[in-house]
Amino acid sequence: MDYLHFFSPVRISRGQGHPVEEVDSVAEAMVFLRKWPKGRRGPVYQCALNCCSAALAGQMSAEEARKAFTGFARITRLLDDDMALPIGNDSKASIHALRR
Repeated sequence: MDYLHFFSPVRISRGQGHPVEEVDSVAEAMVFLRKWPKGRRGPVYQCALNCCSAALAGQMSAEEARKAFTGFARITRLLDDDMALPIGNDSKASIHALRR
């Protein structure tokens, strides 16, 4: 099931005093999502869950599921700050474009 591993992990931060958690596969994302409180399961949660389920069924790539899970983490403000900004040589240009 190596094809269900993410190209790069999704880093989850639950706030100060908690270690950053790395989710690096569709299976790990599913475990995380299934533990999510039922009262906080909205449309973004459902989208991430559906995409991960589709990836497990071979109907979607692991990277597409990763994008949905990353979106869920971003919307719920769990995405680690290190992942919130683009990385690479053009990161300064990207930050400048965001400030406009």
